[in-house]
Amino acid sequence: MKRGRFLKIAGSGVLGISTVPVLAGAIGSGDTENHERMDDIRDVKGAQRLTTEGLRTWQKLKYGMFIHFGMSTFTGDEYDKGKSPAQLFNPSRLDVAQWISVARDAGMSYAVLTAKHVAGHCLWKTAHTPYSIVNSGNKTDIVEVFVNECSKKGIKPGLYYCSWDNHNRFGSQTPSDSFKGNWNDMNYFPGDQADGFAPYTTSLYQNFQTAQITELLTQYGEIMELWIDIPGLLGKGYRTYLYQYVTQLQPAMIVMMNSGLEPVYNADYAFPSDIRAFERNLPDNYNGWQKINNQDYYLPGEFCQPIGKHWFFVDGDMSRSKDELLDEYRFCRKNEINYLLNVPPDKMGLIPDDSVKKLIELKKAITS
Repeated sequence: MKRGRFLKIAGSGVLGISTVPVLAGAIGSGDTENHERMDDIRDVKGAQRLTTEGLRTWQKLKYGMFIHFGMSTFTGDEYDKGKSPAQLFNPSRLDVAQWISVARDAGMSYAVLTAKHVAGHCLWKTAHTPYSIVNSGNKTDIVEVFVNECSKKGIKPGLYYCSWDNHNRFGSQTPSDSFKGNWNDMNYFPGDQADGFAPYTTSLYQNFQTAQITELLTQYGEIMELWIDIPGLLGKGYRTYLYQYVTQLQPAMIVMMNSGLEPVYNADYAFPSDIRAFERNLPDNYNGWQKINNQDYYLPGEFCQPIGKHWFFVDGDMSRSKDELLDEYRFCRKNEINYLLNVPPDKMGLIPDDSVKKLIELKKAITS
């Protein structure tokens, strides 16, 4: 469906709800689960696109690896301004196979790679901007290798795409323009504003995002999960269009519109979505159900947190203790929330030994 046609009928009720089940995947063993709550929702229907049974299949993946890797790895700035030359991205010992082997050996079932983050630099051979690996020091199509390695090693592949883009502007205003506070303030929410004018994306940028996501979903095979970060910048109309469009390209795919750090779900910022994010903060209580526009939606949770303090590699940022990671894992299993643990590769393109050792320790504790 063309975007213009979609926007004309989006509010008319013409668009239907599909019930395509998600793909099954390998699951870990040795942990304790609360199956009773899951059985309670098995046959309960909600207004969401996917069936509750299909979403439960995604929940059985349990444990995944978030992989933040990109220009920010080399600049040391998570909120990179997008002005560094593409050539700066140059991992000298890039080994994507090592990443996925580490995920597999740690007992993880899926992995999500940052295909494009705030810097706007792209880890695939996109036709829509020169700011990509095509013009980088290392020209490996990392998305391609990532998906292929996941297939070889039995890991479900997911891709992350950030709507906040400091390089490919097309007239948009990003949070970098409007927010004047401390980026390390964990109470910051990307919808905050300091100059009286909230960040926004233009229709030209939105066309760019659609074109890039089309590449990611049509050139690399099946993608299990698509992560859209900072979805509030897109506006409700385009965000709804994008959700419907990508789920036509890959109907079995889980779509995550990241709701960020807020404890209360903000549908105006992050809906439609198939699942709900809990970023850095574990919920007090969450049973998966959300009431949106007077309808009940089953949106199972995914908790994401770095293995250390930072999303991207930072020298000296060591992994947190095994016990702290184990507590997070067990909380997620008890509450049937997927645990997406971020493990960033270093500037060489390798997951550091410290992270590898901690993941193996964690696996032994989980299975003991």
